Amino acid sequence: MHDIAMAVFGVTGLLALATLLVPVAARANMAFSLVLALAGISLGLIVHLFGGWAMGGPLGDFVAAIAGFDLSSDAFILVFLPALLFETAVVIDVRRLRDDLAPILLLAVVAVLVSTFAVGFALGAVTEMGLIACLLLAAIVSTTDPIAVVAIFRDLGVPHRLSLLVEGESLFNDAAAISLFALFLGMLTGERQPDVLAGTLSFLWGFAGGLLFGYACGRAVCWGVTLLRGQRFAKVTVTVAAAYLSFLLGEHYLHVSGVVAVVTTALVISYYGRTQVSAETWASLLDVWQQVGYWASALIFLLATMRAPGMLAGMGVADLALLAVLILSALAARALVLFGLFPGLAAIGWAEPVAIPLRAVVWWGGLRGAISLALALAVVENPSVPPEVKSFVSVLCTGFVLFTLFVNAPLLRPMIRLLGLDRLSPADLAVRGRAIATGLAAVRQRVSDAAEGYGIDRALAAELAETYTERLEVAETGVKGQLVLSAAEEKRSGLAMLADREQAVYMRHYREGVVSGQITRSLLAAAARLQDGIKTDGVAGYVAAHKAILAFPFRFRLALWLQRRFGIEALLASEIADRFEILLMLQAAVGELTDQAARNLPAFIGPEAAAEVAAVIAARLDAVEMALAALRLQYPDFSRALQQQYLERAALRIEEDEYRRLRAEAMIGHGVFKGLMADLAERAARLSRRPRINLHLEPEAMVARVPPFGGLSAVELAQISRLLRPRLVVPGELIVRKGDVGDAMYFIASGAVEVGLSPKPVRLGSGDYFGEMALISGTARTADITALGFCSLLVLQADAFQALLATSPALRDHIHETARKRRDGTPVL
Repeated sequence: MHDIAMAVFGVTGLLALATLLVPVAARANMAFSLVLALAGISLGLIVHLFGGWAMGGPLGDFVAAIAGFDLSSDAFILVFLPALLFETAVVIDVRRLRDDLAPILLLAVVAVLVSTFAVGFALGAVTEMGLIACLLLAAIVSTTDPIAVVAIFRDLGVPHRLSLLVEGESLFNDAAAISLFALFLGMLTGERQPDVLAGTLSFLWGFAGGLLFGYACGRAVCWGVTLLRGQRFAKVTVTVAAAYLSFLLGEHYLHVSGVVAVVTTALVISYYGRTQVSAETWASLLDVWQQVGYWASALIFLLATMRAPGMLAGMGVADLALLAVLILSALAARALVLFGLFPGLAAIGWAEPVAIPLRAVVWWGGLRGAISLALALAVVENPSVPPEVKSFVSVLCTGFVLFTLFVNAPLLRPMIRLLGLDRLSPADLAVRGRAIATGLAAVRQRVSDAAEGYGIDRALAAELAETYTERLEVAETGVKGQLVLSAAEEKRSGLAMLADREQAVYMRHYREGVVSGQITRSLLAAAARLQDGIKTDGVAGYVAAHKAILAFPFRFRLALWLQRRFGIEALLASEIADRFEILLMLQAAVGELTDQAARNLPAFIGPEAAAEVAAVIAARLDAVEMALAALRLQYPDFSRALQQQYLERAALRIEEDEYRRLRAEAMIGHGVFKGLMADLAERAARLSRRPRINLHLEPEAMVARVPPFGGLSAVELAQISRLLRPRLVVPGELIVRKGDVGDAMYFIASGAVEVGLSPKPVRLGSGDYFGEMALISGTARTADITALGFCSLLVLQADAFQALLATSPALRDHIHETARKRRDGTPVL
């Protein structure tokens, strides 16, 4: 065969071998990656022993083909690493990852540093190889490989948080370890001076620069896919290009961490992308990347472990002693981080506590794999590295990798079972039992209808129903015999179900085209906040999270400040429109949860707990409706336009479903269907543009709405408008504080405020004004004044007060008369 044909034969042969090993791994109850490693080592031995023989035939050509794979370390890293990192990161739930960001970064960065220096100094104390060589080896073996561990986790059904910690660690761990590897290799070869400060700055620049560049790449990809409407395969191709370009551009042109860049790019796409493409496109993207990840992980495991026999050549008894030191020091350093530093993070509130069993599994599950072998290969290939260091690194690294694969990994399953991490919690067991009972009851009721539909004898249906009755009795007995949950646990379980359901509701509305991707992301973040509140403090945490969702966030308050300080309205208008949409969707979702709580929860958590959960949901719905009513009252035109747009989007989806039904039933042809879909797409594009909101903060228009200015001429109104500044205040905002020095008076163009007088508060509405008495008398405010809803105010500063009075004698008399009446009947405002 020609060289190209041999290469193709070798690659496809390895993929075929990997596929054949899948049932072998399942039959042997072993992780697939471990079987791949065994196969790779076996192939390496075959090549080492028989590679020079002229065997002939397909088998001989295959052996010759894989013997000719002289892949360098750069090839391993450039070809396989971006794909493996991107595939791992793009499927991660970024919102969950954000919750455990502190412990993940601790494992990925701090643990790598601790491990590198602990292992390096431990080896340096028992060998004469030199400290830099020992630190180089320590950095190489600090890279973790989650493939085997996560496969075991998925088989056993361990808690999702455990998988997230291990996968999250591996994503950023490689970046830290590779940065240290490059630093120590440069010192060893004389390309770098042993400068601690320069090394630290280089490490920080690589990590931070990779984050920034990766974020920019991810946002660019998310923007780019919006231009590829209807081009599913092109969108997926963009992500493949982004994985390799972010790595190569970051690593070789910007000199930042390419690993961090590609991971960050994938995480940004995971966070924004799923709400910027259709559900079908996102599913296709994940399918493609899981396939690419499968190919890459299979090939890199086989090709890397094929090198193991050669890298272990010349291993002696002294190397076994050094390997023991390496293993013990690496485990001790990892234990120091997990059991020493982790509790400190939780104590100071930087992270949620991680249970000891979870930490124990993470400690033992720090497997090493192909990346460590590729870095060791880079040392062996470097001509500037002394031969004794090459042997030292290759032998000990390969031995350590094989130890983690064939000692740590097989013991993970019994360890997880021993710690009970593969078992459901009492709350989940209770839910599971009730779900089984509910399902069996439904089947028993509907089996006779199924028999009638298929024309089956009713006697057979009765017999089958009887078997379900027996199973139902067993299930109900099991539910009664289970550990009884406390009322707090029942309510926590019910709220957790509804919070999960809420996320599904938002995604359904997004898939149906009713709500935009930006608003969907905000809503999903709100639902995640509810889930966090339930975890930390049950019902109280849920209520607190709900209040935080309805509060005005930092971006909103920043927009308010910009409007008040500089008169910039664009950001504030956008924030108010976003709040409108979020509240509208919250109202729809919480209303649906109300029905869900009444219909389904009693069967799962009991009637009493379900009633209390329903009361919490009802109170939440009331609060959402109150917040939405405040906006509708202030901006009725925008409210009507927005609701009409949402209704039209929903109608468009119904129309699309109907056309698809007609096409599926062959009632319309392909040409007609294609034309109808094109028309729908055009109308959907028009409906994607949100109606424009008018904040009504133009001074001239606001002045015209205030009755005291009603009789003024156009010239006088223009003069007054230049003296007044518009201000929007939000519900609950304190406008005037009791005891403050009066520096302004306020005219209410729209809205209402409450004056905190004793014994009975006073309400002022549109056309009223307040604050003039403090300007006239020069005394302090004697009452708090709070906005009851959104209010549009005209603010007159103290230094412009006399100028305002001078514009119109009638206005001056009106203000002085009002002040006299208030002075006689009420305290000074």
